[in-house]
Amino acid sequence: MARDFKRQNKLAVISDLNVTPLIDLAFSLLIIFMITTPVIEQYNRIDLPSQNTTQTQEPPKLDDQFITIEANGQFRWGKDAVSQVSLEAKLDEVASSEGDQPTIHIRGDRTLPYQKIMDVVNMLKARNLTKLSLDTKAG
Repeated sequence: MARDFKRQNKLAVISDLNVTPLIDLAFSLLIIFMITTPVIEQYNRIDLPSQNTTQTQEPPKLDDQFITIEANGQFRWGKDAVSQVSLEAKLDEVASSEGDQPTIHIRGDRTLPYQKIMDVVNMLKARNLTKLSLDTKAG
């Protein structure tokens, strides 16, 4: 029981509860739980069952299409050289085809102006072909 020395009656008892030690305790417990929780989560190890089958499942067939833009601005659809008009026609054909739309990979030469690549991206965007990949050289 603490006394308040600013009061007139110095022997009067203060009826307020001192919460400072409770706050210290709460923060100490919070720190303990913050430290121990990640350690506990790391040790949830399980032994997964194995699968012994002779049949292998075929991977799904990917319908990826490649558009290559050479340094001179020439377009290629796969390995075939195409003009811009025939490239647009091929993109129209892909956009109108049934089923899942393929991922279209754009491969542009490093010396190519970036606007040429953006022109192809705009062609895809106009036909609502949204699966796009800008390919780069690894390494």
